[in-house]
Amino acid sequence: MVIEIEKVKKLVIHCSATRANQYITEEMVRSWHEAKGWIDIGYHVFIRRDGIIEYGRPLDVLGAHVKGHNDNSLGICLAGGLNNDTGEPEDNFTPEQWSSLKKVLKAFLILFEDVDEILGHRDFPGVNKDCPCFDVKTKIKELGISLVK
Repeated sequence: MVIEIEKVKKLVIHCSATRANQYITEEMVRSWHEAKGWIDIGYHVFIRRDGIIEYGRPLDVLGAHVKGHNDNSLGICLAGGLNNDTGEPEDNFTPEQWSSLKKVLKAFLILFEDVDEILGHRDFPGVNKDCPCFDVKTKIKELGISLVK
């Protein structure tokens, strides 16, 4: 199913819910999602711990990252989000990941002019997850990202 550029209203930040010391790539997440019976990885962008930006679903293809909101959003996933020892949710993302996230968000805000919100997965009604394990609205301010055109 195709998503039209003018219908993209939200950018949604996720985490892979993996431990910070785990080496995780887009291909690994793709295989997990396909094992669930999905047609592809659910996210459009995946950011590794070292900041490498990998592309998942094509930007014009509906994602599978927020039930009921995939038709107007793009999903961006950061590797990590769980404490190494306890497996509990934790904001443990690297400076390289924040730098890459900032680049992706800035590019998407140029490409998708109608975006009016940047949210975390947990910010949607009915979502009972800590994903992405940080407050997105606070973080985008810290990164200097503005939705004001």
